[in-house]
Amino acid sequence: MELQIKIQNFQGPFDLLLHLIKKNQLDIYNINISEITGQYMEYIESLKEMDLEVTSEFIVIASTLLQIKSRELLPKIQDEEEEEISEENPEKILLDKLIEYKKFKNVASYLKGRLEKGFTVFSKKPEIIEKKEEEDKDIFIDVTILELYNLYNELITKYKDKINLSNTIPEEIELEEFKIGDKMNYLKSKIIENKSLSFSQISKECSCKGEVIVTFLALLELIRIKIVKVVQEGNFKEIYLERMKEDEADELYY
Repeated sequence: MELQIKIQNFQGPFDLLLHLIKKNQLDIYNINISEITGQYMEYIESLKEMDLEVTSEFIVIASTLLQIKSRELLPKIQDEEEEEISEENPEKILLDKLIEYKKFKNVASYLKGRLEKGFTVFSKKPEIIEKKEEEDKDIFIDVTILELYNLYNELITKYKDKINLSNTIPEEIELEEFKIGDKMNYLKSKIIENKSLSFSQISKECSCKGEVIVTFLALLELIRIKIVKVVQEGNFKEIYLERMKEDEADELYY
C-alpha cells in the first residue's frame, strides 16, 4: 500500500513537530520523541520529491531526531546513564524548546483572535466634556432629574387615561406634526408673558401623546441652553418654569 502524505505549509520545524504530536494524540510533557521521528522524516522526503526547498532549520531538527533515535537503539552502559543524568541530553533540550514554542504559539493564536474580533468592533471617538459651571446649580431649584422624569411619566399616563378605547379607529389617520423649535418659541413667549409657567398648564394644552413628548423635549432644551429654570417651592409642590436670563429672553430658536 502506497503511503500518502498530505503536504502542508508549516512555519518551521517546531510547528511541524507540534502538528505530529497533535495528530498522534501524544502528550507533549510525556512523549518519546522517537515516536514521531519517522513521520517527520517522511515529510522532509516528500518535500524533496516535489522539488521543494527544505530549509536548514528542518534539516537540523531532522538530524537531532535521528541522533535521539539512534541513541535509544544503542545499549547503554552505567557511565553513559550517569552522564545523561548530569548533562542534558538532546531529547530534553528539544522538548524544552518545543514546549516553549507551543507557549508562544498559543499566545500568538490568542492575540490573532483578539485582533480579528477587534475588526468587528467600532468605537466612538472620545468627547471633550466641559466642566459644569457654578451657574448650572441655579437651573434646578429644589428639583431633581428624577422628579422631572416622574413628571413626564405622569403626563404620558394622564394622556393614556383620556383615550377612549371604544372609539372606532379611522382608516386614515392624519399626521400631526409638532416641531421642537416651534414649541420652544411658544413656551418661551408664554413664560415671558406670564413670568412663570406650571407643568400642569403645559400638559392641559397638549392634545395628543406626540405633542406631550415634543413639548417635554422642548422644555428640556430650554433648560439646557439656560433660557428657563425649574423651580419647586417644596416637596410634592407644583413645578414651575421661570426665565433664566433677561438678556436672552428675546432670542428665538428654530
